Amino acid sequence: MSSATAPGQPLSQVPDQLGRFGQFGGRYVPETLSAALDQLQQAYDDALADPAFARELDDLLGAFVGRPTPLLFARRLTELAGGGQIYFKREDLSHTGAHKINNTLGQALLAMRMGKRRIIAETGAGQHGVATATACARFGLECAVYMGAEDVRRQSPNVRTMRLMGAEVRPVESGSRTLRDAINEAMRDWMASVETTHYIIGSVVGPHPFPRIVRDFQSVIGRETIDHCQRLFGRLPDTVVACVGGGSNAAGMFYPFVDHADVRLVGIEAGGRSSGEGEHAAPLSYGTPGILHGSLSYVLQDTDGQTADVHSVSAGLDYPGVGPEHSYWRDTGRVEYTNVTDAAALETFDTVARQEGILPALETSHALAWAVEEAARMQPDQILVVCLSGRGEKDAAEIARLRGQTEAAD
Repeated sequence: MSSATAPGQPLSQVPDQLGRFGQFGGRYVPETLSAALDQLQQAYDDALADPAFARELDDLLGAFVGRPTPLLFARRLTELAGGGQIYFKREDLSHTGAHKINNTLGQALLAMRMGKRRIIAETGAGQHGVATATACARFGLECAVYMGAEDVRRQSPNVRTMRLMGAEVRPVESGSRTLRDAINEAMRDWMASVETTHYIIGSVVGPHPFPRIVRDFQSVIGRETIDHCQRLFGRLPDTVVACVGGGSNAAGMFYPFVDHADVRLVGIEAGGRSSGEGEHAAPLSYGTPGILHGSLSYVLQDTDGQTADVHSVSAGLDYPGVGPEHSYWRDTGRVEYTNVTDAAALETFDTVARQEGILPALETSHALAWAVEEAARMQPDQILVVCLSGRGEKDAAEIARLRGQTEAAD
């Protein structure tokens, strides 16, 4: 048994020195990347010990990103549900419209500490690509973003934004032409250019130390939520909910709560069209442990270990794996994971838009769909907080296309 799963060990005290979250995580990469990952680990350890790094990042999160983001009472949605109180943690109000900027600024600072001026990234829904392009523009770094050709099509507003920020967007035509394939191409680029390039991974996936670094940079979400709740209610919420693809917004929301046993934590995956193979993107619901993109976690795969096809109406959840810490939380039972269908997410997108005047990202709409149903089962004095991970303007055109609408339609 590793130190990460020692009896009585707080769940927050992971990963261990080998990057293990219980049995999950680790580093499964070609030798080409080992030195770069060691260098990144050393740079991160040095940054944690440097008060100037924390001050610079905190200043950026305040003046550039606009943190802290507010906690909003969803009054009309609460009345519609007819039970517990629903609150939104408004990551959609962050600069660039999602939580992704918290991580990209931190990693860009690490890249400069390592003397690397070229940045690559992968993106699905485009929000991580936009956040990476934004951080690179802020610091004058070269930027290339890999994006599946299918995601380029369905997230064209974010593609335009990346290019306006000066990033090169590289469409990926191989495989399913989605996030998985974008990561594959980004990894190939990094192996060929590792001496001068830093790869800003956008989620809590990949080889050690990426899952820890991304989680730590995103944990500002959960820390702020705790501060909000203590100030507003004098206590912590009863339930905290977030959507889970690779899992960065959920990890950032959940991590500060994991040692607070009285707070229920629930992650919502993409249930897609059905539970059939290739019809969803819910590895924590239907997957098995396997190695994907450099770490061990739950993966959707066949009996030979080949990664399975996935589907989600949401580009940001359309991924066959999940972060190793989520896999660890699943197996320890600390976090509950379930999934929500495309249809329910689309319906909730409309409901939240019309009830609250907010367009939630389709990723977030999965978490909101579950939250509305769960709130109806709660008592009026109970509090449920949803991480509103991003805004939904990026999804409006794709939603209209799915419904056979045109921009000119009423």
